[in-house]
Amino acid sequence: MQVLWAVEEATSAQIHAALFAKHGLALTTIATMLQKMEAKGVVAHRKQGRSFHYRPIVGEEEVRQTMVGELVGRLFGGDSLALVHHLLAAGELNEQELAALRPWIEQVRKEEKDA
Repeated sequence: MQVLWAVEEATSAQIHAALFAKHGLALTTIATMLQKMEAKGVVAHRKQGRSFHYRPIVGEEEVRQTMVGELVGRLFGGDSLALVHHLLAAGELNEQELAALRPWIEQVRKEEKDA
């Protein structure tokens, strides 16, 4: 999906070329994943000649919200605080990332006060 969001439309061969160095996936694997994503309504394709050109039909933020929601629900029983605690306890956030979070926390606090 990252590749499609970046380029807006691509063939399975183009997606394969973009991902191969990092992930080493076979072209057939990419094609299968695209077919499954299309069946789920995440991507769509148009036929041009002999190739299919895929495009995302779901935005990155929507996918992120859905996936994080599922992660919190499945692994942390719906407790988002448990997820944050896990990230902190596991050392997943460095000082720079923690510093970047502070203004966001303050913004949420301000919005809750104003509501």
